[in-house]
Amino acid sequence: MRRAKLGPPAIAASVLLVTMGLAACGGGGGSAKFDLKIGDIVPLTGDLAPYGPPGRKAADLAIDQIHKAITADKLDETVTIKHEDEETLPAPAVSAARKLVDGGTSCIAGAWASADTIPVARSVTIRDKVLQLSPASTSSLITPIKDDNLLNRTAPGDNLQGIALAAAMEKELGGAAGKTVNIGARNDAYGTGLAGYFEASWKKRGGKVGQKVIYDPAQPSYDSEAAKITSGNPDAFVIVDFPKTFKKVGPALVRTGKWDPKKTFITDGLADSTLPATVGAAVTEGLRGTAPGTPTKGSASVAFDRLFTSSPPRSVKRQTFDGQNFDAVILCYLAAVAADSAKGEDMAKKLRDVTGPPGTQYTWVQLPAAAKALKDGKDIDYEGVAGPLDLDQHGDPTAGVYTVLQFKAGKLVPIRQVPLPEA
Repeated sequence: MRRAKLGPPAIAASVLLVTMGLAACGGGGGSAKFDLKIGDIVPLTGDLAPYGPPGRKAADLAIDQIHKAITADKLDETVTIKHEDEETLPAPAVSAARKLVDGGTSCIAGAWASADTIPVARSVTIRDKVLQLSPASTSSLITPIKDDNLLNRTAPGDNLQGIALAAAMEKELGGAAGKTVNIGARNDAYGTGLAGYFEASWKKRGGKVGQKVIYDPAQPSYDSEAAKITSGNPDAFVIVDFPKTFKKVGPALVRTGKWDPKKTFITDGLADSTLPATVGAAVTEGLRGTAPGTPTKGSASVAFDRLFTSSPPRSVKRQTFDGQNFDAVILCYLAAVAADSAKGEDMAKKLRDVTGPPGTQYTWVQLPAAAKALKDGKDIDYEGVAGPLDLDQHGDPTAGVYTVLQFKAGKLVPIRQVPLPEA
């Protein structure tokens, strides 16, 4: 349901120069000339490393499309992009952001882990008035941060995923009432928050929670935690984790002899298509779960899938959140066009105006027309690869889809898609 707004190996650390003419939304057209520098903070190493190269490739593809749009519109400005590794750790993420901002970046796509995005925002982007759009940070702790509209995201918050996961499990298990679920979650902004939202929604549906085990993602082993997670003969399990840690947690669960991946549900952090190859079938086969998705229908998402799979490097395959990072980079561009400015605080004032109604709808396939409309002072409604988005006053998406997925025969396959639930 649409709601009105309230208020990759890719070209590593590449700098792509393109031209762009920028205009103020509703201002009768813009004429300012400037350089827009976009930063892309991606997890090339660390816990979320499987998602990094596809995210970087998506960002480069977005820049290619911006270049084509600018050429088609015969505009005359410069845009650059630079990639930095967040290492899936707060301190390196902050260092990456500082390096980008000191180099003149005024819009950042990233970081990915919520525990990295929050300190980047508080230590760098808010203080330096840089527009930030995370493609993958879903912690609800992000929503209330006082950010002067500078902190936004293209993936929905975990308050919604907790509901979506509980609903999916209710359907998959043939009901929730009287069924007991044991939860294992990493101890960070993402893990504890999402586990809590799921627990509340599961209990609201009449379900029960037996064990809830919060573990340190930096531990060397997890045998004692696995024993607790598998105790009590529950009807199902929920695991909220990242791939690198789950490489140790998963085998520990198998060693208990009491765990079955077919009775286990995961969240977006483990929606990693490479997981069966790195952890093994004994850990992954039959796992089900939810993740923010890109619609399986619609010109924007279908065209993006075709673009991504046909573009070099072809060895970099699709992953969860690649479409969301593509959208983040495109929105840096459109916000600058709308603001007629490459200043982060100016772009922040226009970002939400271009992500939802009112205004004529445009997808990335129609990027030249969208930029021209903004240059002519018209309002637009960007329809992203991830869906309508419709960012609210907190910079959170209020429209899009969750994909219910499952690991089958070593592949991550979609079961169905559902719209974002009501909070």
